[in-house]
Amino acid sequence: MAMDRIWSYAPDSGHTEGQDLTGFAVAATDGTIGHVDREAAPHAMRHLVVDTGVWVFGRSVLVPAGVVTGVDTQGRKVTLACSRADAKAAPRFQTDSETRDQGYLRAVGDYYDRLPPRETATV
Repeated sequence: MAMDRIWSYAPDSGHTEGQDLTGFAVAATDGTIGHVDREAAPHAMRHLVVDTGVWVFGRSVLVPAGVVTGVDTQGRKVTLACSRADAKAAPRFQTDSETRDQGYLRAVGDYYDRLPPRETATV
């Protein structure tokens, strides 16, 4: 995946411009990781902040929009092209200010861009 595309929803993802994904469940290729807490797009780097609940000790993870492979509006579910372990190993998200920090966002984008392609689960 090209680095510039990691920050945009793929045309076949099912995402509709202006659609609010807040509250949608988030599933990796091997299981649920949490729910969308919020979306942001500073510096044209569109991403989701995913609340993992107790799964990752109450922390949130930041996921670039390009990692989203499916959006099921009926089932209120977002599917990702990464595993639970991939999401957990991403650069640590600690404060809301990081969602606006271009350097942090580049590190996150680079991390996800380097992941090997995976079979995606159905939404």
